[in-house]
Amino acid sequence: MACVKQVLDPEIPPKDFKVEGTKPVAGNAKMVMDPYSENALEAAIQLKEKTGATLVALCLGDKAAEEVLRRALALTCDEAILVNDPEGAGRDGMAVAHILAAAITKEGGADVVVTGRQAGDWDRGQVGALLAEELGCGCVSFAATAEPAGDGWLKLMREADDGFEAVQAKLPAVVTFTSHEKNVIRIPKVKDVMMAHRKPIKSLTTGDLALDAGRLAAGVTLQSLSVPTLDGKCEVIEGEAGPDKASALAKKLRELKLV
Repeated sequence: MACVKQVLDPEIPPKDFKVEGTKPVAGNAKMVMDPYSENALEAAIQLKEKTGATLVALCLGDKAAEEVLRRALALTCDEAILVNDPEGAGRDGMAVAHILAAAITKEGGADVVVTGRQAGDWDRGQVGALLAEELGCGCVSFAATAEPAGDGWLKLMREADDGFEAVQAKLPAVVTFTSHEKNVIRIPKVKDVMMAHRKPIKSLTTGDLALDAGRLAAGVTLQSLSVPTLDGKCEVIEGEAGPDKASALAKKLRELKLV
């Protein structure tokens, strides 16, 4: 099971979106699959190719998030499930993990659940570990690569401060993946893109799931959100030639106490 998320394109400049209250609004920007979700999805696809397992993409979001799931299907996911929740984008990590875990349980569980190491919008990095807690299984974070190890085990290379750690995880398990070079998402084939639009996307709502209302209450409340504004100033350094300009620049930097 690959948990994916739809976010505002992280590469867009601030001028291309706006904030309404405490919510970012797309404006001229487009919504895309979260880059870290892409890394996790690629790792899951590689595992599928090695084991022949069924790969399901799961997304919490509104109706528009179906576009992300169509892309997952084009990248050879076998099934796609949308938990249609208009409040999904505004929920905190605990609530998101609770809802995703309920959806996974409703679908019969999964041997391996993958997520990105964090999301490309809020960068909190909480859902993977919280999801493992909800599912009652182990969690390996910051994984770079994964290999089937047989007999219900998964072999993982995990990024550490001074290199990599080789670990084994007993299944079922949740794994969060980094943006390692081996997890760069592939380009879907044209025929797979066309087929993806013919495949059904299963839609659930929070009402379809066995949820604890108390677990959905926000543990962290966002008080304010704004797009930063930067005041830029430019000053031309005078001089006839390079050495003169360099001397003038050094003098100016000393005046500003920057050197």
